[in-house]
Amino acid sequence: MTRDGDTDTRMNGVRITRRQALMGGVLVGASAFAYSRMPEANNPVIDQDSFVSWVPNNVGNWRDTGMGDVVLPTPDSLSGRLYDNLVTRTYVQDRQVIMLSMVYNNIQDGMIQVHRPEVCYPVGGFELSDGKETTLAMGGEKVPASRFTAVGRGRVEHIEYFTRVGKEFPRTWTEQKLSVIRANLRGVIPDGMMVRLSSIDPDENRAFASLQDFASGFFEASAEPLRKLMVNV
Repeated sequence: MTRDGDTDTRMNGVRITRRQALMGGVLVGASAFAYSRMPEANNPVIDQDSFVSWVPNNVGNWRDTGMGDVVLPTPDSLSGRLYDNLVTRTYVQDRQVIMLSMVYNNIQDGMIQVHRPEVCYPVGGFELSDGKETTLAMGGEKVPASRFTAVGRGRVEHIEYFTRVGKEFPRTWTEQKLSVIRANLRGVIPDGMMVRLSSIDPDENRAFASLQDFASGFFEASAEPLRKLMVNV
């Protein structure tokens, strides 16, 4: 009997009181419960060759040039993991040009998240106009999106894009982080998709109208697995 009234036992020569054993059991149980509640990734990694094959070469009268002049984030220590699936294309119709950038990752958490264009363009030396909320018609879905204009290096680029995290379409970094948190609370690590379209047409209104039309045509021309990744339905 110990001073405080606890009985004790010995384990491998070490004396353990009943209170210590009880506390140890509680901690083990708590750890097991926490582990059982850890979020799990429920989306498989996608083979890059498959991902590329789902992207259409032609969208209506738009043709893939096989060349790219697309602004991408600067490399960093996570870039290899951030962009498990990355496709860039440049489509041409007559003298009009539309550039496409798509990234996908099956895991979005506190460390791994797709970059938003508002981050990579300033890094590339561009100044951005105020962003505006918009939507893109993709199939029967009205996808929440954002648009802005980037100016720099003798180039004016009009950008329209959306980001999907799990079943949500956040328009800001804060919304994106909250989307991850809400999914985690449901016990899920969500996947992430970003689709960015841009035009260097000097006529801003015409540029954004073309991006809207192209988005709808691109969705219809894409392979079914890619359509599901874009809208998660």
